[in-house]
Formats: sequence, structure tokens, C-alpha cells
Amino acid sequence: MKIAIIGCGNMGMAFARAFLKFDLVKNQDFLLVEKSTDRMDSLTAFQPGVITGVIGPQIGEYDLIIVSVKPQDFLSVASSLKEVIQPSQVVLSIMAGVTIEGIQSALEHKAVIRAMPNTPAMLGMGITAYSASPEVDIHQLRKIENLINATGRSVFLEDEDQLNAVTALSGSGPAYFFYVVKAMIEAGKQMGFEESVAALLVKQTMLGSYHLINNADKSLDDLIKAVASKGGTTEAALRQFEAGGLDKTLENGIFAAQVRSTELSKG
Repeated sequence: MKIAIIGCGNMGMAFARAFLKFDLVKNQDFLLVEKSTDRMDSLTAFQPGVITGVIGPQIGEYDLIIVSVKPQDFLSVASSLKEVIQPSQVVLSIMAGVTIEGIQSALEHKAVIRAMPNTPAMLGMGITAYSASPEVDIHQLRKIENLINATGRSVFLEDEDQLNAVTALSGSGPAYFFYVVKAMIEAGKQMGFEESVAALLVKQTMLGSYHLINNADKSLDDLIKAVASKGGTTEAALRQFEAGGLDKTLENGIFAAQVRSTELSKG
């Protein structure tokens, strides 16, 4: 498969590196379109394929076009892309908030997949949810699913509207975990630890807890109970969290992200 990527920021390059790492695409079968001259210089050092600063007729030679620009830049990109895109090509959008219908309308092109990855994709540990227009056939969908899985794991959603909830839950999700980790490290510093020690304690605790969630044959409530002995230190902390409404605050924040994602998708 030959792939063109328009917009080579962190997420666009996360996909490119994953495809190359697992030998899913050859270097010579990549076309990278990047308008930033500084970023073009770094891409040249990476040597992932053909690099250009403009959307030109050569894009028509590629099987898959990945659009990874900022949503606010899409319409200007679309005005050039629609002039060279071919009916047989598939467009994979990893732009937040831009609907399949909006992409189809701007490009005058029907075969569109809309995906919502998250930043751990840069390490090959992301989760990407995606939806497709009916014009993408099952053969094309399976090929692109294999490509997406190179960045971690994926889930197909028949209802595109659910991608707004995905954006709020897993798309923005890494920031929520970073926020909690930052607060825990700050608490450690206030208790007298050097920042490096506090960070080690918290990050390793988070990593170990993730593996317990994935491997222990217990519910989350059971895992909490296993740590929170009656009258102990963990119970004291959990009572404070409950008194402050931490669970509802987190839920409300995620719901607010979903509302904002829906607003963006409606333009």
C-alpha cells in the first residue's frame, strides 16, 4: 500500500513511524506533505519517504491519504486536495471534531474513514476508535485497521456520533492521568520527598496498578478493597476523595469534553 500523509505533526509521524517499524509500508511508498519548513528539515533527517511542502498531482498515485492537520486548517487543505484526489483513494482523517460528512463535502469524495487516536500511539500503545462511510469496502477497511493497529489497539464504531464520546474519554484521557500523577507527585514533594523520588514512587505505582487491572481476576471495587483495609490509611484518603466529590468532578470533566467535541463537530 502507498500512503500519503498530509500534516506531519506528532500524530501524523506516530502513524508513519509505526507503519515503517512493522514493515507495513516501504519508505519509497510514503509521501509526506508538510508546510512547515522547520518540520520539513527534521523529516529529511528521518528519511521516511518523499517529502514535499505542497499538495500536488502526485498524491493521486497513493492508495491511502491520511489527513492529520489541525481542524481549523482543513478547509484550506481541502481546496487543494479535492483537485487531485482520485475516486479509488481512501481518506483517513485523524482530525478531532471534523465529521465524515464534512470531509466528504469539502473534498467531494465519498470513501472516508474518521479515526480518533490518542497520544500513546507515539509509543505504539495507543487506542484508536474509528468509523467509516459506506463507500469504504470491507477489504479496504481491513487493510486500514491493520495499519491503525500498528499504533496500539483499535475499535470500530458503527455510530460515528460515538466518536465525540471517544474524544472525551480516551482521546483526552491521557491528560486526565497526567493531571492525577502531577497532583500525587506534588503531594509527595510537600511530604518532604525530592521531586525525582516522588515521581519514581508515583509513576511506578501507576504502572503496577495498570498491570493489576489488566491481569487480576477482580473488579475495580475489589482491587480498591484489597488496598483499603478498614480504619487504615487508604480508607482515610478515599473518604477525603468522596467528601470532595472527586469521582463526580472527574465524570463532569469528561462530560464537558464530550459536549465540546460535539460542538466542534457541528462547526
